[in-house]
Amino acid sequence: MESKNVGIIGAGAWGTGLGQALARGGHKVQMWALEPEVKETVNNEHENKKFLPGYSLSENLTCTNDIIEAATGKDFLIIASPSLFLESTIKKIIGVPNIADGTTVIGVLTKGFVPSPNGPRLILETVESALPESYKGKTVYIAGPSHAEEVALGKITGLIAACEYGKNSILFRELLHVRGLMVYSSLDVIGVQICAAAKNVIAVVYGAMDAIAETSNIFGDNTESLLMAAGLNEIQTLGFAMGATHAETFTSISGVGDLDVTCKSKFGRNRRFGQDIIKKDILADFKNIDDIIANIGKIGYLPEGAVACKYVHEIAIQKNLKLPLCDILYRILNKETTPKDFLRELFNNK
Repeated sequence: MESKNVGIIGAGAWGTGLGQALARGGHKVQMWALEPEVKETVNNEHENKKFLPGYSLSENLTCTNDIIEAATGKDFLIIASPSLFLESTIKKIIGVPNIADGTTVIGVLTKGFVPSPNGPRLILETVESALPESYKGKTVYIAGPSHAEEVALGKITGLIAACEYGKNSILFRELLHVRGLMVYSSLDVIGVQICAAAKNVIAVVYGAMDAIAETSNIFGDNTESLLMAAGLNEIQTLGFAMGATHAETFTSISGVGDLDVTCKSKFGRNRRFGQDIIKKDILADFKNIDDIIANIGKIGYLPEGAVACKYVHEIAIQKNLKLPLCDILYRILNKETTPKDFLRELFNNK
């Protein structure tokens, strides 16, 4: 694809990593960051020292603190805002001419769920309800096993571009056809979103088990495989209950692939959060899961699985689903059981 103007709303690690891949591929990329120091280091030192330190960035990748500027005149716009701030962020750009008239193709990286009066909503439902009507069914959801650090380095990474409107999925697939990225299309937008959100919940449990294994002889490689299989089963159960359409979504890179890397990678924030629950008693500073979400900045990094866990729990109650892993993590985050006991309880070890 010829060089395109790309805007990225959100200059966290993932937005920066994907922006670097696109910039390295010859596209002109402008990120929006809330923090002035991110703008300064990206533009002047070609490094996002706050969210992706130690990685050299292309001169084709710039940053602004003006969200309107980042969205204006772009062929493609990528939303990389955290789920907690997604709707308010989208509403700031709906008056931009190329957004108002629907000419910019929009993709979304955000993972998780968004609360609403009728219960948790999926990411694209939230985005499309805030965007002009012309985007209904035409926004593209981008997910897959893709830690920002490796994407920034150009290491081979697979992604899924899911959209009800197949043409826009193909447009994003072509945009992302740069060194290191292999992109596949999907029509199963619900299934891909569920995989992206729920795997973070499982990764928190995995991290806690990993930490316990360092001082206990009851967990090993066999246990890891048991947990991964059980977690994938829960993700699939949730996905089909929410309206997923393709079984292969869960056995592809958006399902088992993303779950595997999120649980096992040293870069995973959700795995780290699970480890910190055990090793650092990080939950001692919080009263319950609502307190964690309201004060998540105290953690020092963003474990999306802690937020998603609350909404998965609500959906499970709504739809009468049995999700033992997700349920037991909810109870530990909500202070209904203790970090010391939750994995023993899960595996019925006395």
